[in-house]
Amino acid sequence: MPIQRFHVAMTCEGCVRAVNNVLKKKLGEDAKFTINLDEKTVEVDSDLPESQLLEMLVKTGKEVKPLGSK
Repeated sequence: MPIQRFHVAMTCEGCVRAVNNVLKKKLGEDAKFTINLDEKTVEVDSDLPESQLLEMLVKTGKEVKPLGSK
């Protein structure tokens, strides 16, 4: 599966929880993702298109920018 990377304007652990909650709710409890507060990045291991993942992350209320896949 491709890993999609996003910049998310997170400033605290509350922001991290918001991202975590949205991704688990939308992708399921077995979702594979990494949240890095220091770098303000989220990496999601999913077959879903970038646009769909972006839409999910925007629901956190944070500014989100796609960084491409790796």
